[in-house]
Amino acid sequence: MVREHLQQKAAQLFEHRFGYAPSAVAVAPGRVNLIGEPTDDNDGYVLPLAIDRHIAAAFAPRGDRVLRVYSSEFQQVRELSLEALERRTESAPDRRSGRGGWFGYLAGVAWALLAAGYRLRGADVAIVSDLPVDAGLSSSAALEIAMARALVATAEIDWDPHLFARFAQRAEREFAGVACGIMDQLSVAASKEGCALLVDYRSLDTRDVPVPDDARIVVFDSGVRGEGAASEYADRRGSCTRVVAALKKRYGWVHALRDADDALLAEVAGELDPTDVRRASHVVAETRRPLALANAFAGGDLARAGRLMMHSHASLRDLYEVSSPELDTLVELALEQPGCTGARLTGIGFGGSVVALVEAGSVERVMSSVETGYEARRHRATTAFVARAAGGATVVTL
Repeated sequence: MVREHLQQKAAQLFEHRFGYAPSAVAVAPGRVNLIGEPTDDNDGYVLPLAIDRHIAAAFAPRGDRVLRVYSSEFQQVRELSLEALERRTESAPDRRSGRGGWFGYLAGVAWALLAAGYRLRGADVAIVSDLPVDAGLSSSAALEIAMARALVATAEIDWDPHLFARFAQRAEREFAGVACGIMDQLSVAASKEGCALLVDYRSLDTRDVPVPDDARIVVFDSGVRGEGAASEYADRRGSCTRVVAALKKRYGWVHALRDADDALLAEVAGELDPTDVRRASHVVAETRRPLALANAFAGGDLARAGRLMMHSHASLRDLYEVSSPELDTLVELALEQPGCTGARLTGIGFGGSVVALVEAGSVERVMSSVETGYEARRHRATTAFVARAAGGATVVTL
């Protein structure tokens, strides 16, 4: 029902801004990561969940090759020439035409599709959202995938969620200039309703993992935004790279931390910075947790699933050092409540949100207690909601 309301809102906004009715609406969900942070650069596993908070993009083809987009979030109209963008696909992307904030992600999607040889048509697009920005819920990937679905539909190209997730990732990495894995784009594009999505970063194979009927996923927004998080993450990525290089000198078959274990780390620890070893030890343990959580879900074992989430958060806090006092407080408050079996930070850390695994009958009490406790301990409010497992991006014809 919420999604249908958002679709209608996007269609009404489109008609108000552009003076005619759209032909369709592309809708893309946000996501929470249940476990597996950060394993993308080390060929590990991850278990994200697409959620029922969305970005909706009402669109219609144009007679020329101009992409014109209005965002209700930023109250801006931006446009670019696809022909001009097409001429730059043979070289490194010149970001100036689409640079800056939200429009850079959309321009990057068009650039990536053009670079792959797709012939795109111009389009008018109006975007609305009920997905919080910078809350660790992947609003950027939802924006990219919604735009990809709109452009692909306008050009009458068959949709392949795994393929176009890769193009969206390329847009974010090479055009918007944000180093990212493909978890966000894959989960937004390819998830199945009622299921989390187990992703193997080495092969990019995916598997649907049904969420147990008696489990609820509750998201608590800390209200803190992780300023400088990208540079902090780059520093931690460098730690892992140095450890892999040391391991590879001894064992040529080690290509990523997925190939290592604690015993191998101990063998090279003496020649490395202790901080690098500590961070790498988090990734070595974390890359195995998504498989274990998927198995716990399959067996309906919420207690075991919750323990895995708690271990993940403790490791992110103490070894990888990407938590914050606010995130730690939310996790502590959640775990104090009967019926909450586990909680951890989700996303890049330093701010953003916490995801909690809660028994179905305890949701309202857990949410109320955490909201009250957070305000008392941190003197700020948390926004909480139950995240239902949504399906991937779709197009609704009007």
